Amino acid sequence: MAQLIDLKYGCNPNQKPARIFIENRDLPIEVLNGKPGYINLLDAFNGWQLVSELKASSGLPAATSFKHVSPAGAALGLPLDDTLRKMYFVEEELSPLACAYARARGSDRMSSFGDFIALSDYCDLSTARLIAKEVSDGIIAPGYESDALNLLKTKRKGGYTILKIDRNYVPASIETKQVFGISFQQGRSEIPIDANLLHNIVTENKTLPESAKNDLILSLITLKYTQSNSVCYAYGGQTIGVGAGQQSRIHCTRLAGNKADIWQLRHHPRVLELPFVDSIGRADRDNVIDVYLGEDCEDVLGKDVWRNYFTVRPEPLTWEEKKDWLKNVTGVSLGSDGFFPFDDNIKRASRSGVSYIAEPGGSIRDQLIIDTCNALGITMVFTGMRLFHH
Repeated sequence: MAQLIDLKYGCNPNQKPARIFIENRDLPIEVLNGKPGYINLLDAFNGWQLVSELKASSGLPAATSFKHVSPAGAALGLPLDDTLRKMYFVEEELSPLACAYARARGSDRMSSFGDFIALSDYCDLSTARLIAKEVSDGIIAPGYESDALNLLKTKRKGGYTILKIDRNYVPASIETKQVFGISFQQGRSEIPIDANLLHNIVTENKTLPESAKNDLILSLITLKYTQSNSVCYAYGGQTIGVGAGQQSRIHCTRLAGNKADIWQLRHHPRVLELPFVDSIGRADRDNVIDVYLGEDCEDVLGKDVWRNYFTVRPEPLTWEEKKDWLKNVTGVSLGSDGFFPFDDNIKRASRSGVSYIAEPGGSIRDQLIIDTCNALGITMVFTGMRLFHH
């Protein structure tokens, strides 16, 4: 492994030269194919930390789909039921690791377009075959089966970025970065995120099943590597909505909640049976489904355009039909990287089926937040740990 790797460019093509290095030691990565960019590596290193912690906390293979230094989705390697297989366009049998990536990609397929992938385990052929079908910029994993590596090397006309990371690498306990020519230092955020953070239940409802604990841990680990402010909705071992980088927390809650609602609506039988024309690609299908479920559905259902996407014009889902479908959703978990300052966040989360919340606590309005959770029957935990990431 090298001490220095030259990159294509920095955040933008005009920012040259660009490189990564560590003082007085070799880098923990090896470039097996392609030439990574600056943002690729930010995604890769954040994604690798995320899946490593998910694997350590759950014992299951984990995957994440990163875009612009925040996860679009993260998931554990749990089997897919028939509905999820339809939602994620999966026809073949998948390994547990491939299931993890199918779930991570499927959390928010619109945002995952052109993602950087991180895998907790050696990439097997099942996972590589799934990745081969998707538009992706690169991948980082601790290793690759030979047939999986050969397949991935064919992506992007042979230029697909493939990184191998030393899974035993441990970074220094002090982090340093520069902004405006000025060096910043801080201790790494190394407090374990596990069930020990979930003991302080502050609401009247104390119900917190193991499935919810697992989803709350998944959401908190995801938030640790998500640009703040951030919130994360999780269900069934995967994220279903991540809201990142908004100045106001309610905007994060709304953004992530809207994504979670779309994920839930993709379960609707009318969506699963949309009569797409055979020639439509995977990315175009994702775009069409997103528009079909939105307020501008006539953009794909209008009399002049629907034949571009469908063999038969489908009827739109009405606002009432969407509302009726979503009102039956329950059992969703929500994590927040900072405290909720106003109860509008709780009310919005409740409309997306949130039954369990984990947040740091510490606001002067904590009692208002607790009272709102009590009124809505939500179980809330104060973790005492903020997870801001910049």
